[in-house]
Amino acid sequence: MVNSQETENICGLKRTDFQTTINGKETDLYLLKNNVGNEVAITNYGGAIVAIMMPDREGKHANIIQGHDNIQDVINSPEPFLSTLIGRYANRIARGKFHLKGKEYQLAINNGPNALHGGPKGFHARVWDALQMNDHTLVLNLVSAYGEEGYTGELKVTVVYSLTEDNELSIEYMATTNKKTIINLTSHGFFSLAGIANPTPTIENLECEINANYYLPIDETSIPTGEIRFVEGTPFDFRQAKPIGQDIDADHEQIKNGAGYDHCFVLNKQEEGELSFAARIVEPNSGRTMEVYTTEPGMQVYTDNWADGYKGQHGATFPRRSAICFEAQHFPDTPNHPYFPSVVLRPNEKYKQKTIYRFGVVK
Repeated sequence: MVNSQETENICGLKRTDFQTTINGKETDLYLLKNNVGNEVAITNYGGAIVAIMMPDREGKHANIIQGHDNIQDVINSPEPFLSTLIGRYANRIARGKFHLKGKEYQLAINNGPNALHGGPKGFHARVWDALQMNDHTLVLNLVSAYGEEGYTGELKVTVVYSLTEDNELSIEYMATTNKKTIINLTSHGFFSLAGIANPTPTIENLECEINANYYLPIDETSIPTGEIRFVEGTPFDFRQAKPIGQDIDADHEQIKNGAGYDHCFVLNKQEEGELSFAARIVEPNSGRTMEVYTTEPGMQVYTDNWADGYKGQHGATFPRRSAICFEAQHFPDTPNHPYFPSVVLRPNEKYKQKTIYRFGVVK
């Protein structure tokens, strides 16, 4: 195992500040680096990405993902899902209920009347077993017990983070189960391409393109209505790049239901499961860019509509709409919509997913 974390870093985080013991399992900080001088910092508590250090057009590095600078603040964050792994089920399930093999399952209710992101003790709040393979690869493993948070089946999960020389942060997910169950994993990165600061700048001037002709409308509790709606003529049309803020407060029922953008986009795919382009954002002041590629059929776009300026890393504060999330995943509430792409995993199958966040600059 490579202990590259012991060497100096540019994110200014201390490994000892992330070390504690929770239920007999040790937390730590892991640093991924590449040969062009960029780095990603991850803790095995919830798989939280606490730093992505990337240069602007002048070559100046900043942390472009929201996070905390010590383990207690990660655990007690006002935003429990801040840049963490999400499971067993990303997004919402209506009233926390679903049927499988003729049996009804009841999950924890933790978001209005609904279940959200795997429940209060979902994968974001677990200590994962970590193995750093080399300077640019971290492997996390977790066993989710039968009945945990109300889900059926024992689930064994592996997540691999890799930082490439092309400034791609690749996240690969694999899982198996011993009983038929449902699964929908994602990474809930809160991206702030301008760099986190006090206060972190708004994302409303980001130029955003999303490769989706359709999106899923939601009801007042953020559950999909079941309709798959064309983006044309709506605030959800990002097929040509436009500023995030252009329509974020539009007089539109769906914008009101989400308090901004908090919707799943149906990604354009040539074939199921292909790794393809999902989105691109450009931060005009710094020149930083990010592209998203994924094998998943959907992507929840969340514009941080509920943040209140809480404190983050190194004195940074996170006001409302200071981050954007691109959560590659299957659709919300799929178990209650039979014609959505299936989220069922059987004992003889392997769940696999890959999402890439590619960082760059425009001059």
